[in-house]
Amino acid sequence: MFTLCTKWMVRNARRLERLERFESSAAPSHGSVQLPKLQDFSVANEPVLEYRVGSKERDELKVELGRISTVIEEIPIVIGDKCYCVGEPKFQVMPHNHCHALAKYYYAPASTIEHAIEVSVEAQQRWDRTSLQERIAIWERAANMMAGEQRQRLNAATMMGQSKTAIQAEIDSAAELIDFMRFNIFFLKENAKYQPISTDPCVTRNSLRFRGIDGFIAAISPFNFTAIGGNLAYTPALMGNGVVWKPSDTAILSNWRIFNIMREAGLPPGVVNFVPADGPTFGNVITSSKYLSGVNFTGSVPTFNWIWKAVGDNLHRYQNYPRLIGECGGKNYHFVHPSADPATVISGTIRSAFEYCGQKCSACSRMYVPRSLWGEICCGLLEERCRLKVGDPRDFSIFMGAVIDDKAFDRISGYINYALNNRKTKIIGGGCYDNRVGYFIEPTIIETTDPLDKLMTEEIFGPVLTVYVYEDKEVTDILRLIGTSTKFALTGAIFAQDKPFIQFALEELKMTAGNFYINDKSTGSVVGQQPFGGGRMSGTNDKAGGPNYVMRWTTQQSIKETFVPLRDVNYPYMNES
Repeated sequence: MFTLCTKWMVRNARRLERLERFESSAAPSHGSVQLPKLQDFSVANEPVLEYRVGSKERDELKVELGRISTVIEEIPIVIGDKCYCVGEPKFQVMPHNHCHALAKYYYAPASTIEHAIEVSVEAQQRWDRTSLQERIAIWERAANMMAGEQRQRLNAATMMGQSKTAIQAEIDSAAELIDFMRFNIFFLKENAKYQPISTDPCVTRNSLRFRGIDGFIAAISPFNFTAIGGNLAYTPALMGNGVVWKPSDTAILSNWRIFNIMREAGLPPGVVNFVPADGPTFGNVITSSKYLSGVNFTGSVPTFNWIWKAVGDNLHRYQNYPRLIGECGGKNYHFVHPSADPATVISGTIRSAFEYCGQKCSACSRMYVPRSLWGEICCGLLEERCRLKVGDPRDFSIFMGAVIDDKAFDRISGYINYALNNRKTKIIGGGCYDNRVGYFIEPTIIETTDPLDKLMTEEIFGPVLTVYVYEDKEVTDILRLIGTSTKFALTGAIFAQDKPFIQFALEELKMTAGNFYINDKSTGSVVGQQPFGGGRMSGTNDKAGGPNYVMRWTTQQSIKETFVPLRDVNYPYMNES
């Protein structure tokens, strides 16, 4: 479990205790700045349930899957305490059965988005005056609801709407979402323990307080992780901000579940506003508003680049410099050293490349294998690939469902077709796809003779793994190639038993990944254990799930309070003869 118990924190916690004792005894009560008194709070990662036959969680999940499969849920735009069914109506369908709609929702027109901004800005001023203790209590209630009675409603909505298996939904919309809620309040409490130095608190007291950013934060969330939607919208809110949340069209139902849980937990109306919208329309409205104070984004590089440029073009409009946080995916790698254990490589790569159809930001998409191990690893990969079952997530025996929508299907199948017609590449496993019922693509393994082929350098975001086999003597050259052949630097993994090589690779690959793994797959970061984010064109690397992320959404105020009046403008030396 992640811990912040450093000597620095201990010293400052003791300093805060001294200041609190002083406040209660020597300092004047009238007009004195009140420091936050936050109760100690221990935190641990939410256990991941297993959904075995006969288990309570499996039975409860099946009931909820059956229930939501028989209805089309109407999801309004929510601004403040009012619901709106205006704009273009849309439907969220099951990716594995695209004739079956799960939810009806609406694209907010520009005028409605502008109204959401107004409501958010006004609500922020009230919400920012709400104590940290009150905010934390809301988040704790929400986390308990997510871990209890709302767990299977979240999981079922994620399974049906985003085509995740039971275990992938449990990892995401239950465990990780709950962890974000609990760990973010833990980090907030730990960060609040720091107070500046007061050399003589009987004369002067220095303090620091957290404020929200006046204006609004735009949260733009992706389809692939329900938990990311919750984190992008509600972590800025935790820190005193007003939020206009644009959920993903293809995760609308699971995101709607989060929104309602937070309302039921006590979050006041208008703090977070639920505004599905057309992407370009939403982008134009938010970046044109003088009240824009930040964008919390997960999605594609072109979209984040557009947002960044639009913010730059509109700087003269804003009352604050907007904070931009973006996580934009990657071209994640597994590098296999000749000393690696092949069994570990095979299992880790299959899971990383093909769990959730390779639609994780961290999924392994390119692999480098030495000639000396390729025969064994190739056989193992193909053998395991053949065992993977693809189908409807309600079938608990499947390994993966369908890709998210028709656009993803066309993009991914286009890369497969490219491989079929490229003399430098050979599909050695899979390669079939079918969208008649659902957007199904087989887990596909491709071997290439060109380490700079677009299959090795471009993000595919699907169940396609490309392998380059290198000569054993080229180890150092391949390490350098990893860092220069793509614009991404999100996750990467090396597999080796040679300890000197591991130390060497740690330095050589230092800038190639924000999350780095040794003898483990490139996916599976856990809140509080491996704070997540990458550099280069993978994003701003603000490390969601770590102690610094909450601080990106506060604007701090330093306060100096003097208890001994100043009576003389002269300094002592000026009165000496």
